[in-house]
Amino acid sequence: MELRPYQWEVIMPALEGKNIIIWLPTGAGKTRAAAYVAKRHLETVDKAKVVVLVNRVHLVTQHCEEFSRMLDGQWAIATLSGDMGPRPGFGHLAQRNDLIICTAELLQLALTSPEEEEHVELTAFSLLVVDECHHTHKDTVYNIILSRYLEHKFQRTRPLPQVLGLTASPGTGRATKLDGAIHHILQLCANLDTWRIMSPQTSLPQLQEHSHRPCKQYDLCHRCSQDPFGDMLKRLMEQIHDRLEMPELSHDFGTQTYEQQVVELSKTAAEAGLQQQRVYALHLRRYNDALLIHDTVRAVDALAALQDFYEREGATKTQVLHAERWLLALFNDHKNELALLAARGPGNPKLEKLEQILQKQFRSLDSHRGIIFTRTRQSAHSLLLWLQQQPSLQTVDIRAQLLIGAGNSSQSTHMTQRDQQKVIRKFRDGTLNLLVATSVAEEGLDIPQCNVVVRYGLLTNEISMVQARGRARADQSVYSFVATQGSRELRREQTNEALENLMEQAVAAVQAMDQAEYEAKIRDLQHEALVKRAAQLDQKESRRRQFLAEHVQLLCINCMVPVGHGSDLRKVEGTHHVNVNPNFSIYYNVSEKPVVMNKVFKDWMPGGVISCKNCGELWGWQMIYKSVKLPALKVRSMLLQTPRGRTQAKKWSCVPFPVPDFIYLQHCAQSLSDLSLN
Repeated sequence: MELRPYQWEVIMPALEGKNIIIWLPTGAGKTRAAAYVAKRHLETVDKAKVVVLVNRVHLVTQHCEEFSRMLDGQWAIATLSGDMGPRPGFGHLAQRNDLIICTAELLQLALTSPEEEEHVELTAFSLLVVDECHHTHKDTVYNIILSRYLEHKFQRTRPLPQVLGLTASPGTGRATKLDGAIHHILQLCANLDTWRIMSPQTSLPQLQEHSHRPCKQYDLCHRCSQDPFGDMLKRLMEQIHDRLEMPELSHDFGTQTYEQQVVELSKTAAEAGLQQQRVYALHLRRYNDALLIHDTVRAVDALAALQDFYEREGATKTQVLHAERWLLALFNDHKNELALLAARGPGNPKLEKLEQILQKQFRSLDSHRGIIFTRTRQSAHSLLLWLQQQPSLQTVDIRAQLLIGAGNSSQSTHMTQRDQQKVIRKFRDGTLNLLVATSVAEEGLDIPQCNVVVRYGLLTNEISMVQARGRARADQSVYSFVATQGSRELRREQTNEALENLMEQAVAAVQAMDQAEYEAKIRDLQHEALVKRAAQLDQKESRRRQFLAEHVQLLCINCMVPVGHGSDLRKVEGTHHVNVNPNFSIYYNVSEKPVVMNKVFKDWMPGGVISCKNCGELWGWQMIYKSVKLPALKVRSMLLQTPRGRTQAKKWSCVPFPVPDFIYLQHCAQSLSDLSLN
């Protein structure tokens, strides 16, 4: 576990107790350097207590391995993440362990929890390690935690934990000029209360010896001259446009811009009570999604996604709206023709290019391990299916599996933390040699043998580019960017290369600043950030108290039937909103099959899906809290009828009335009281 010269150089101020950001390339050993700082901290600081924050659940286990090797059994380590099932409270574990490695969300929940066993204060820790600290900005959970730290600092609360940030990609914060990028780096340093951002200077040659950047290649293809399947989808969208009678709506089908337009249209239509228009907009979004899938993978995958949607609509919706009946008939009338066109082709040129790359890399006798990065879980599933079905790849030694984020919106795209760990373990030991991954695998995944990274038609920022490239750790690795000639994705990747250079210039400029000038700027930025956050919280609170909860009606977003009031709602764990009115059950149906979730929860488990009894619209799922069954509602399934008109909230935290916490004993007492009255 010896450190290299460049690691010693960057950690020296941290060993003296200063707050720093360590900026090292991916694969250069930031975690090992941080583990050494934690070890020295535990050895030398009285009543030391360390917390390591990560932003991905699979990194909890990975970091535990690194820190355990460094600490060599001398200190008690606890790991915490959302998929661990029943466990002692965070506060309890913090008291009984020297070092905790956890997802940032769990620390934030513990900081705000009223339960004694769960609650912990930030001042209980003497060292706070923030992995992938470039995420400490705006309203991210990292920044919410660090804002609490800054409040303590300005209130002169003591003792405060030492802060150690780790990153390979501070980013530019969307700046395109040096001044803006410098401001972004300074703001990041201010958010983490950084004395200095550290990167090797005198030991740079040793870093360059150990840090291998993969060979980058642009694998570009031409767009198909003919696309009968895509043209057919667009003709169906035109027919829906004709029904909508909205000439101002763009016809830029198959783009993110069009998706944003129809999402906004569905919201404004709902608020205006235009039910048919809202439904047309929702279905247009599904067709647009199919075009995006078609552009990324195959026509058969796009059609499968559309069929899946319409099968669910046919099975769950009661088609109380004429628009729903017409849209279902439109698809059913054309699905056979779409199936024929999807089967005939032509194939996707990007897939042909990907096939060539895989043939070249995995046909050789050398052992290869690779990751294909794609944008969505849907495209990851489709790419894996293509890999398994492509005849020319059956003769190549490819053992592939998905690595995607946990999600509850669709059981077919679900992956638990245990699933993720199992896949990573198999990839690490060579049982698997190819991952098809979303951005969940971009940051922190440490597989030294990985030597092929393919970014497949991605439109992302410079941070994602740097992080994904950094997964290729082995010598003579290949980093391929697959895209269409002249596409937005290609232009963005080229821009990202320029932004990476700008980021490096900005960090160098901040490092070269006079220390007194730097510290003055940091203080000013911290003060501005606290004032701004206080103003935002005041605004949020005043919005939340706009109306009395009993004066706001809840309507089904689809059929607009009134089903309750804001006063019926309670919050569970500060996140899930449940309706506690016993009469609410007359408005919904519950499926027999329980919802699959990515976590095992301490006090509750999921039940079936709940849907509107009148129209079949999905409203959410049933929460079985201890012995009580509670309907947990999705905010987008409800329209709010306020004294000033209808509105659709983006998040429950944005509703214009207060929602109290769910208190189990109080609810049980109320239920007993209601029974005795009856």
